[in-house]
Amino acid sequence: MRTSNHLIGLLNFITFLLSIPILGGGIWLTTRSNNNTDCITFLQWPLIVIGVAIMVISLAGFAGACYRNTFLMYVYLWAMFFIIVVLLGFVIFAYVVTDKGSGRPVLNRGYEDYYLGDYSGWLKDRVVSVEYWRKISSCVRDSGVCRKTGRVAGQFSESADVYYRRKLNPIESGCCKPPTECGFVYVNETTWNPINSALTVSNFDCNRWSNDQEQLCYNCNSCKAGVLASLRKSWRKVSVINIVVLILLVIAYVVACAAFRNNRRMDNDEPYGETRMEKARPSWIQF
Repeated sequence: MRTSNHLIGLLNFITFLLSIPILGGGIWLTTRSNNNTDCITFLQWPLIVIGVAIMVISLAGFAGACYRNTFLMYVYLWAMFFIIVVLLGFVIFAYVVTDKGSGRPVLNRGYEDYYLGDYSGWLKDRVVSVEYWRKISSCVRDSGVCRKTGRVAGQFSESADVYYRRKLNPIESGCCKPPTECGFVYVNETTWNPINSALTVSNFDCNRWSNDQEQLCYNCNSCKAGVLASLRKSWRKVSVINIVVLILLVIAYVVACAAFRNNRRMDNDEPYGETRMEKARPSWIQF
């Protein structure tokens, strides 16, 4: 009995530790949102809730193992099963909504261009909605991300050749400059002059671009695509951690179920291998 209780207590301590990466991932995404890096605030909160729930339930299971409280152990096992299912669903959801879309390489450029047509699904529909995009574009503008792209060599802005070799992140590429296919002439990082209006017909973002530093390409589809690409990168990083934690949680849960069942067998003075039908009063719930 003591060995099984120690094992269950150890497993609960491990699950408590496993909740830290999940909670940390949610906090990291919140930090990126607060720093106006992604400007998306609705996906990290479920992750934080799951992390906190695992922490609380692990403590309940640990207490149940230490004090041999059967009720707490039942609560722990059922609640952990529910959380594993929820976490699995959340991982699948995160992969599905960030499945499509990536930047397109541009000839003789260090950065990529982003196109809204490369994205689809629920996340795209939410981001491009008028009400939500108004908040996101305001967040991106207030972050000063485009202003921060400016670099000065001496008293002059960096040359076009130097700028073209830069590795811009998705938001910098999508929101702070016009699409490359527009054929605009580089003046500085956030000032571009059109030279051929005929080239602007195929991409409406060419007409949406403005050298007004409060406008730039914040209303462009390329900016929306850049936000989606940035969000996709962030969530793919967090999802890798979630998958590893999920696998470890499942392993810990299976072992905990076996240890708890062994405890109940010993409490009922059952010899190892005795079946439920051989018991005088079999329990309705078995783990």
